[in-house]
Amino acid sequence: MATYLTQEGYDKKMKELSELEAQRPMIKQAIAEARDKGDLSENAEYDAAKEAQGMLEMKIAKIKELIASARIIDDSKLNTDVIQLLNKVTIKNLKNNMVVTYTIVTENEANIREGKISSATPIAQGLMGHKVGDIVKVQAPVGQLEFEVIKIEI
Repeated sequence: MATYLTQEGYDKKMKELSELEAQRPMIKQAIAEARDKGDLSENAEYDAAKEAQGMLEMKIAKIKELIASARIIDDSKLNTDVIQLLNKVTIKNLKNNMVVTYTIVTENEANIREGKISSATPIAQGLMGHKVGDIVKVQAPVGQLEFEVIKIEI
């Protein structure tokens, strides 16, 4: 199954992979030092180092799998006629008049602190396909929300 990423998201995953792979020598060193301390059956340092190695290798494998199946989204084909993946959308909550801006991204790139919400969230799914000026009703875990689409950007 293909994983869709922006170029920025792909570059972040490549950097993360590189950083994780750079940790391998340190973990091998910790295992070697713990092994040198004697009896492995009661060596907590050895067990901890082996567990850390397993977790690291699992993370590396997961990122490599994601990268191998990645498809880069061509943002030159995006438009602002209707809300779609990678659009930056400004919406107004009609209940409290709060205005927020989100960029709708793939699940792998979602980061609410950066204003990036996953296309799989109820809000993003509800907004998809709507135009500026549309009133959108979204069923969310907190109940029904009503938004007005203020702006759509790339």
